[in-house]
Amino acid sequence: MGKAKVKSGPLARRPDNSAFKQQRLPAWSPMLTANTVLPFFYFMAAICMLLGVWLLLTVQSTQEMKLDYTEAGSCNLCYQKRQNASNAAQSCTCKVMFSIQKAFKGDVFFYYGLKNFHQNLRRYMDSRDDGQMVGRKRNLKNPSSYCQPFDKDQTGVPIAPCGAVANSIFNDSFTLSYHQPGSSPVRIPLLRRGITWYTDENVKFRNPKTENLTLAEVFKDTAPPLYWQKPVYELDPDDPTNNGFINEDLIIWMREAAFPNFKKLYGVLNRADEVFAKGLPAGNYTIDINYNFPVQYFRGRKEVVLTTLTWFGGQNHFLPVAYLVTSSLILLLAVVLTVIWWKFGKAGKNMQE
Repeated sequence: MGKAKVKSGPLARRPDNSAFKQQRLPAWSPMLTANTVLPFFYFMAAICMLLGVWLLLTVQSTQEMKLDYTEAGSCNLCYQKRQNASNAAQSCTCKVMFSIQKAFKGDVFFYYGLKNFHQNLRRYMDSRDDGQMVGRKRNLKNPSSYCQPFDKDQTGVPIAPCGAVANSIFNDSFTLSYHQPGSSPVRIPLLRRGITWYTDENVKFRNPKTENLTLAEVFKDTAPPLYWQKPVYELDPDDPTNNGFINEDLIIWMREAAFPNFKKLYGVLNRADEVFAKGLPAGNYTIDINYNFPVQYFRGRKEVVLTTLTWFGGQNHFLPVAYLVTSSLILLLAVVLTVIWWKFGKAGKNMQE
């Protein structure tokens, strides 16, 4: 069979005579009139207003207490001591007293907070070896170049975990006590396990395979980060299963914060004790602090946060305020359009002149 003749000339590139290519498909063109647009604006303003009020009431139902302990009480001596880097290896403890006027009901979460600490700096965020943190033995002895200059110590021994993120881990520790009227102080039990994300603990962070070796033997020929006081396999002396790269304090710290002012979970109130079965009662409290983390070099502040949570989270007013502001703007626009429509009429008769 012969080939079909190819059209030439000005009609060669003309689209086919079909409804799709000739744009003859049926279409719906809405007629935007005041009778349809204005009710929609008022409806959206009401929806945003209701959501804003609902979320605001939800946020305000949470209880929160923040305590800046950077230079509070006897911590002022530790603050001055940490100004000199030569005292880094020396321990320093302090005590801060505070009171709770209204009982914290339900689950109570204990956070530590830092201000003016920029974990979101790109060079800082890249200074880590994720291959090392998932337990690859090859990366354990040969850290990634991204960790430099925190990849090896002065003698050339590889650091585990390497990088600036792990090197700067927050290492203050806390012990809370409740002063019952007419009795000795009661230590507040905190749950220190199960506070990380499931994917972090089971996927992103894993210890190297021990193969009938102890964790200390697995990390042999490695050095702890420069500013650590103990190696990674001894982070939690009370719980051997919470050591190494799966230590929950380490995992929480390695998840970098997006803003310079942030808080990270330290523990959750253990309500198994009869005294704290309903939460934290009103009264006087003390926090014994092992003060290690220096903040003078970046002009930072340290704080502890006690808070309750709802399904919406903690005390974050951004979304409720955003809904209320959006509702106000939509309502204002709707009123302006209503006035214009009322003044000039449906058919614009007053504009014909």
